[in-house]
Amino acid sequence: MIKILHLSDIHMGSGFSHGRINSATGLNTRLEDFVKTLSLCIDQALAAAVDMVIFGGDAFPDATPPPYVQEAFASQFRRLVDADIPTVLLVGNHDQHSQGVGGASLNIYRTLGVPGFVVGDTLTTHSIETRNGKVQIITLPWLTRSTLMTRQETAGLSMADVNQLLTERLQVVLEGEIRRLDPDVPTVLLAHLMADNATLGAERLLAVGKGFTLPLSLLTRPCFDYVALGHVHKHQNLNKSNDPPVIYPGSIERVDFSEEKEDKGYVMVELERGKVNWEFCSLPVRVFRTIEVDLSKADDPQAVLLKAITSLSSANTKYNIQDAVVRLIYKLRSEQLDLIDNSSVHSALGAAHTYTIQPELVSQLAKPRIPELSASSSIDPMDALKTYLDNREDLKDIAASMLEAAQNLLGDDEEMWLESVVENI
Repeated sequence: MIKILHLSDIHMGSGFSHGRINSATGLNTRLEDFVKTLSLCIDQALAAAVDMVIFGGDAFPDATPPPYVQEAFASQFRRLVDADIPTVLLVGNHDQHSQGVGGASLNIYRTLGVPGFVVGDTLTTHSIETRNGKVQIITLPWLTRSTLMTRQETAGLSMADVNQLLTERLQVVLEGEIRRLDPDVPTVLLAHLMADNATLGAERLLAVGKGFTLPLSLLTRPCFDYVALGHVHKHQNLNKSNDPPVIYPGSIERVDFSEEKEDKGYVMVELERGKVNWEFCSLPVRVFRTIEVDLSKADDPQAVLLKAITSLSSANTKYNIQDAVVRLIYKLRSEQLDLIDNSSVHSALGAAHTYTIQPELVSQLAKPRIPELSASSSIDPMDALKTYLDNREDLKDIAASMLEAAQNLLGDDEEMWLESVVENI
């Protein structure tokens, strides 16, 4: 058995808006989170004595990360070099320039000739010798339309037609690689792509450049023992028959709140020709927590809001906010704004790692009309006013006095006046 650790979508240097500056290091705490999580992956690779590490792409948010972020990434992967563990770094969409060219953030490892490191920026086959035998890795980096077709060839075609033509061209190139494979050597397809039946995560918002969707049938070939994917941030196995497994390990850290409920981790693979075992291994990552409260009907919105926060502040609760990235969203009416003590809210959220507060005003105009007051009804104007007041909880304390005042104001033009009031209601 050849043991492989498969991880993807590190995105080191992203999510800074959810962190703060660590005064001791001068670094954003979210960068420190990503470094810590990557370090745990490398720890496991060393502890399990894996034969190879394969990375499915998207090392950074873009192709030109700051030097200190590059250094943080390199310092972890250097540990694999020291342990003589071969590593394949695939180029994802974020590792390319916006025009879809090159793998600027990863090519430095090839340029420097880092021992045991392979950078997959082209569709080709790499034969890699490990401590327990040889493995064939077909690298399929993120491809854009311009990679396989010219603009003239796509002119006048629908998106569906372009996607079909691109898939056919890719299939021809991939078939050429498959025909050169040694049938007795275990084979892995390492690809950064969007499969047609994948469940999306934050990558739908983070995508750089326009790729295309590939059918699962292109990946489930009998020549592949394991299909290692990158790009989608939610862990999933696309091939339920497991022949071969088609695995997105997902991102190793939460990038934003769209990944709030997703487990993060890597995949441990045991591989031989015609047989594979794999296991998803969860990582302890920073918790993201959303607190959502509707205060629009509360008599004491401040008390309701603080109760919603403090009930999650205890370490004994499953959903506590201690050291979490918190998003507080509360709905209220405009007249309730002055009833919220912002300093108390900030104090209640103090246990969080970082937090954002998003008040949302509920429009009174958005309330549904009362059926009895529709234009087609023939209700008496005074009864109409009473019906309206009966449906307004916020006016119940003054409803009687309003009705009395209306009655006192009535004169000869009673019906005309009340009809005008009801119309304006």
